[in-house]
Amino acid sequence: MRVLICICKTVFFWIPQPSRPQPQPPPQPPQPPAAPGQRQLVYVFTTWRSGSSFFGELFNQNPDVFFLYEPVWHVWQKLYPGDAVSLQGAARDMLGALYRCDLSVFQLYSTAGTGRNLTTLGIFGAATNKVICSAPLCPAYRKDVVGLVDDKVCKKCPPQRLGLLQEQCRQYRTLVIKGVRVFDLAVLAPLLHDPALRLKVIHLVRDPRAVASSRIKSRHGLIRESLQVEGGGGGGGSDYHALGAMEVICSSMARTLQTALHPPDWLQGNYLAVRYEDLVVDPIKTLRQVYSFVNLVVSPEMEKFALNMTSGPGYSSKPFVVSARNATQALSAWRTALTYQQIKQIEEYCHQPMAVLGYERVSSPEEVKDLSKTLLRKPRLWATHTRAHTIAIDR
Repeated sequence: MRVLICICKTVFFWIPQPSRPQPQPPPQPPQPPAAPGQRQLVYVFTTWRSGSSFFGELFNQNPDVFFLYEPVWHVWQKLYPGDAVSLQGAARDMLGALYRCDLSVFQLYSTAGTGRNLTTLGIFGAATNKVICSAPLCPAYRKDVVGLVDDKVCKKCPPQRLGLLQEQCRQYRTLVIKGVRVFDLAVLAPLLHDPALRLKVIHLVRDPRAVASSRIKSRHGLIRESLQVEGGGGGGGSDYHALGAMEVICSSMARTLQTALHPPDWLQGNYLAVRYEDLVVDPIKTLRQVYSFVNLVVSPEMEKFALNMTSGPGYSSKPFVVSARNATQALSAWRTALTYQQIKQIEEYCHQPMAVLGYERVSSPEEVKDLSKTLLRKPRLWATHTRAHTIAIDR
C-alpha cells in the first residue's frame, strides 16, 4: 500500500491547563482510517525556514507517499511581482488540481516559454523528489529504500513527460504537499470542505526568532519572496526585508492560531500542529504522532532516518540544503546570531503567536546569551473540546 502526501501549514490547539497537574487526554483520531480505495491527502502548512525541508523528508522518504515540494513556487514565479495576498486564490486552485493528480496545472504556470512542454525535471524541487528520482521514472534510486538522494545524480535523470508522473501520482494512496506560500488557513477551506478530497492539514511552526535568524542567513536567496510577502518594493537591504517579512508572517500565524483555537466545522479533526523544536528533541515520538494522524505506518527504517537527521555533527551553514543536524545547536543558533535589537523587533512583531506556542520572550542581552536557560514552555493549550490535535513533547 502506498501513500501520497502533500505538506502544508498546520494548526495548533491548546486549552489552558489548571494549576494542578492533570493527565493529557489520549489522542483521538480526527477521522476514521480511510476505507480501501480512498486516498489520504495532506497539506503541510508552514513558512520559510521553519525546518520544513527536513519535515518534508519524513514524507518524501516514505515508500507509500507521493510527495510534492513547494509546487506553488511556480505560481509566484509566473505571476511575479504579484504579492502574497493576491496570489492566494491561484495557489488554492493549483493545490486543488494537484490533489486530484492533475499535473497539467504545472504547464499553466510554466516559465519555460511558449510551445515548450514542462518535464519532470522542470518541477520545483525535482532534484530531491524521491518519486521523480526513482524507478520507473529514473534508474538512479529505488522509492522503497529510505535515504536522501543526491541532487547532482537526480539532475542527470532523463526528463519525463508530466503524464508519466501523473500516472505515478494516481498509484499512491497518500499524497502530501508541503507549502510556504499559503498565508491564511481559511484559503484552504473550500478544499477541506470537499468530501471527495479528505484533506488534512499539518501546521509546522518554529520559534519566530529562529525563523528570522535563518531568513537573514539565507537573505539573498529569499529577497524576491520577501518583497512579495511585504507586498511592495522600496529601499532597504536584504536584512531589512528579511525582518520586515516577519511582521506579515507572524500576523498570518496569529490569524491561523485563532482559527485553530476556535475551529469551524471544516477544520475539526483535520488539523495537527507540530513544533519544530519538539520534532528535533524527540523525533521518534513526533514521527509516530504525525504518521498516526495521517494513517501511515511507522517503519524501523523511517525511525532510524528521523533519528539520524537530528544527530548530525553540527548546524549547517548552507541554507536550502537538507542534511543531518545537531538538534541542540539547531534550537539555540539564533541566540548567538541575532543582535538584541533584532530579537526585540521580532518579539514585537510576533508576541501573539509566541505566547500561544510557548516561546518565551527575553528581558535582557544576558538572558539571550545564557544558553543554560531554555526559552521553551510546554504548550499551554490542548483542544479537549474538539477533535484537533497538538503535538507536545514532554521533557
